[in-house]
Order: sequence, then structure tokens, then C-alpha cells
Amino acid sequence: SSQDGSYLAEFLLEKGYEVHGIVRRSSSFNTGRIEHLYKNPQAHIEGNMKLHYGDLTDSTCLVKIINEVKPSEIYNLGAQSHVKISFDLAEYTADVDGVGTLRLLDAIKTCGLINSVKFYQASTSELFGKVQEIPQKETTPFYPRSPYGAAKLYAYWIVVNFREAYNLFAVNGILFNHESPRRGANFVTRKISRSVAKIHLGQLDCFSLGNLDAKRDWGHARDYVEAMWLMLQTDEPEDFVIATGEVHSVREFVEKSFKHIGKTIVWEGKNENEVGRCKETGKIHVTVNHKYYRPTEVDFLQGDCTKARQKLNWKPRVTFDELVREMVDADVELMRNNPNA
Repeated sequence: SSQDGSYLAEFLLEKGYEVHGIVRRSSSFNTGRIEHLYKNPQAHIEGNMKLHYGDLTDSTCLVKIINEVKPSEIYNLGAQSHVKISFDLAEYTADVDGVGTLRLLDAIKTCGLINSVKFYQASTSELFGKVQEIPQKETTPFYPRSPYGAAKLYAYWIVVNFREAYNLFAVNGILFNHESPRRGANFVTRKISRSVAKIHLGQLDCFSLGNLDAKRDWGHARDYVEAMWLMLQTDEPEDFVIATGEVHSVREFVEKSFKHIGKTIVWEGKNENEVGRCKETGKIHVTVNHKYYRPTEVDFLQGDCTKARQKLNWKPRVTFDELVREMVDADVELMRNNPNA
């Protein structure tokens, strides 16, 4: 039911797969991103996509589902994936993102599927954290800077361990930041596109961000799920960095988003007193709030996906400008139909 899960489910269903997904039980529907994939979306009747209630903190349910489905491919995209929130939910993040991966791998072993299943682990550029070289590739040393990064580091190595200890076809996709209109509302890129859409429609005047100078390698989630699938189609299991190789700052994401709705942002002031003012109207639309800063910041991430280009014949299709435009356009449409979204 996540951004990546929904795009991956779409991709696999188009290829003729039967897709089984695990969703967490919630008192409110949390299947908004995959509703269109039901055989009958109005009645939530399943076709080739079948959903199971489960959780990465519950090893019994994982064994039960895997034993029942007997999948040929498993994609572990489940995580508490918000870096800033991982500082507040450190233990939970470790349990889901770190030990949760172990529980899945153990379930594969328990069900006797080591020799028949292929396993994909969603690793992350946050493993590189305080970067040791630029750009970052498969051999770059890790230096995570958050409970999220540290939990994902355990998951990365336990996948390598199962691959080497039991000959399981298991791979890590070290994916750099990937966004889309389906990105969660509290991630910085989506926060920007949502806020810009609201400002464009006169529903909002101003919003706050944290570190404007953080630089990231941003791609589109739709491109990146194809890379996940390609990794499981190879003869030998290997880990791959997936990235665009381009770097843009949060500040630049803000500027391009506003430019798309015909506004030019001019920056004034420094540090926490910095503001983004509209050149055309003189209104302040962006402020900086220290509560959005991380205790330990990751300043710069840039991926080198040469190995994926050569061995998987994968390359990103969506440009940074196209990504920004798609997100802003989708949120303008969303907010126009539902200002409270």
C-alpha cells in the first residue's frame, strides 16, 4: 500500500504476475494508492492482486502467508521509512526495518523456500549518510546518520549473510531518493508540491521547511520499481545502486515548483531567519523552522548507477524537471477537488 508497493504491483500485474501484498491492519482504509488495481475498485473485489493482513513485527503471520502463497519472488518494501521520525520512533524503526527483514528471511527458510524464491530488499542511500566518497557506488563505505539508516544497515548485512550462508537468491537495491505524486504527505518533496498547489489555489499563504541546502539525487518511483524487478531477473544475485547521478537541493525543488505555477521565489535572510518571497507579489511563501532539522544531518547524496546501467541495462527515464511538474500538477488537481486533502 506504499508509494513503491503500488507502482511495483502495477508493474508486475502488467507483466501477468499474481501479486500478493501484505497490509497493516488499520481502523481506516490505507489502500488508497492501490484501489485502482482491484478487479472491482468500488467493491474492493480482488483479481490478480490479493491482500493479506500482516506485519513485519509478527513472525508467525509472515510464516503463515509465505507458506500459503509460496511465492517465486518476494519484495520487502515494508519499513518505517521517514528518516526524521526515526529519531522519535527509534526502537520501532529498528524492529520493523532491521529485525523485520530478518523475520522475512527466516520465514523463507522455515517454509523451505530457500532454493526456489528470489528476495529483494529495499536498501537506501541513507546507508551512506555522512558520505565517504562522491558519488556513492556499491563499494562506498557506509556511515548511517539516523536510526532509520542504522536499522537499514542491519537489514542490508543480514541479506548478504543469508545469501552467503544459505545460497539464497537475495539482493539489496540501494535506491537513492525517489518521489512521485504518491509520496507520503510528510516527505519534503510532497510537502513542497502540496503546499505550492494550495498556494496556487489560494488555500494557503505560507509553509515551513527545514534544511533548504540538503542536496539529494531525486528520481521517479515508477522508474525505480522496474530496477527492483530487473535485479531479480539476473542469473546471479548482486547488490545495485539505483540513482540518476544528478544532485538538486531542497531549495531548488522549491524554486522549480513555484516556477511551474508562475511564481519566482527570491530568498532573503540567513539560516533560521531565511524566507522565500514571491518576486511578483512580495508575499512570503516559505519560512525555515528548526523543528524540521534532523539531529544528525545528511548533507549530500549522489549515486553512481554505472553497474546497473551495464548489468541491468537500466537507466532513469523521468527528469528532475518532469518529476517536479508531475507532482505539482497532481497536487493542484487533488487540492482543487478536495481542499482538505
